[in-house]
Amino acid sequence: MPGLELLSTNLLQPIVLAFLLGAIAGFVKSELELPEAVIKLLAIYLLFSLGITGGRELAKAELGDVLPVIAITLFMVFAIPTAAYFITRRLGRFDISNAAAIAAHYGSVSTATFFASVTFAKAMNTPSEGYMAAMVALMEFGVIYSLVIARIAMGRASGGGIDFKQLFMSVIRGRGILLLCGGMVIGYLATDRQWQQIQPFYEGLFRGMLMLFLLEMGITAARQARAFREVGLFMAGFGVLMPIVNGLVGVTLGHWAGLSVGGAFVFGAICASASFIDAPAACRASLPEANPGIYLTSSLGVTLPFNLLAGLPLYYSYATWLVG
Repeated sequence: MPGLELLSTNLLQPIVLAFLLGAIAGFVKSELELPEAVIKLLAIYLLFSLGITGGRELAKAELGDVLPVIAITLFMVFAIPTAAYFITRRLGRFDISNAAAIAAHYGSVSTATFFASVTFAKAMNTPSEGYMAAMVALMEFGVIYSLVIARIAMGRASGGGIDFKQLFMSVIRGRGILLLCGGMVIGYLATDRQWQQIQPFYEGLFRGMLMLFLLEMGITAARQARAFREVGLFMAGFGVLMPIVNGLVGVTLGHWAGLSVGGAFVFGAICASASFIDAPAACRASLPEANPGIYLTSSLGVTLPFNLLAGLPLYYSYATWLVG
């Protein structure tokens, strides 16, 4: 499919249009706003649903097919935060706290981007492997690694140690890992009969719930985009170039690991995304001196819109090109 046609197909998807509607509402300062309790409920539903359906697919998968994907995911858990930290530290000249906070956000995963990529792959009749939800949970440990980098760098000057237990628990307590991992265990253990009883709720309603979630994400992204001056030209470029590089590398590694076109594309989208839910909570607790105006504006105001509007078609085109 030609690039422009692929781009238009993505932009005309209901979930992307919902995001754009939210962005318009945010830019014009509309009264449209979802209650905080509803937003939390939507996030819980989407993560839990993805975990359960992923667990069902994981139960059907061969171990030999999953191990190469786990290996490349672990590689990216360390590679992405390391690259993000040194780029922002050396080229951007950020201090340790802000560089590590940025690394934590780009080393983690945007669930909104992941949901959108899975839906996009299905729309293109190239669905991804269901166990990709397990890779999302695994990528969350990039937050821990980023915080370890910060503690090591700070410890050189202060002589302080690293509380690995605190770092580990700060990520484990996040709803992302709990819901994804817990949901996958439930889905893995559920029998076919038990799954049929809950399938309409967790599969039938998924896309509608996702549209509401992305509507709110569009509103929030527009508000963050207004703080564009805080991230500066360097972070604006970083927020676009970093996901492109990570996405293309992720698609390539996914292809080498034997994933389908849709699977390699979704893995690339996972690598290209930047967290704006779980990582901010961990950074506020462990790196309170880091500026949220920098890492949140970059991840939510720059990277998320870029991925949803232009990044996904780019990664998908590359995935199809790889298979010839």
